[in-house]
Amino acid sequence: MTTALVIVDVQNDFCPGGSLATAHGDEVAKRIWQLVEGDHGYAHILATQDWHIDPGAHFSDSPDFVDSWPVHCVANSVGAELRAPLNPGLISAFFRKGEYSAAYSGFEASNGEMGLADWLNDANVQAIDVCGIATDHCVRATVIDGLRSGFHVRVLSDLCSPVDDARGRAALAEMQASGAELV
Repeated sequence: MTTALVIVDVQNDFCPGGSLATAHGDEVAKRIWQLVEGDHGYAHILATQDWHIDPGAHFSDSPDFVDSWPVHCVANSVGAELRAPLNPGLISAFFRKGEYSAAYSGFEASNGEMGLADWLNDANVQAIDVCGIATDHCVRATVIDGLRSGFHVRVLSDLCSPVDDARGRAALAEMQASGAELV
């Protein structure tokens, strides 16, 4: 079975010091880097990025942290860049999402030519391993949509960082109940 690694939104704004930081963002970035630098066996390594231009009500001065958020991952900003020590040169393709609306799933993203599902199908990928930020939002949405798109999905749960620990645990349980394998 051909497998791709999908790294979800490991960006500066979602790591310590960023406008919407998760507690374990730096640790996750380092551990994902160690995985991709090693003998990982993936046919492709892909990354999604929040890439906001004008996402409307997704940005708020008074965010509820459910449907609205502080300004984050503005297109072409330092906050939208891949978090070091991840090396962009190791990524086969980047998929950007949320330019003009809220977008959580990597399957809402495009590389400028095609969406993630089409890219994976064209590359004859049947399975994806998913890791990244945030467990309880973009990782969860990507995993659920990956299952709906017919891929075998594994969640590298130790390589994910939630916004909220309790919601992160609930999201992992939901992903598993939906058919994803947690490893």
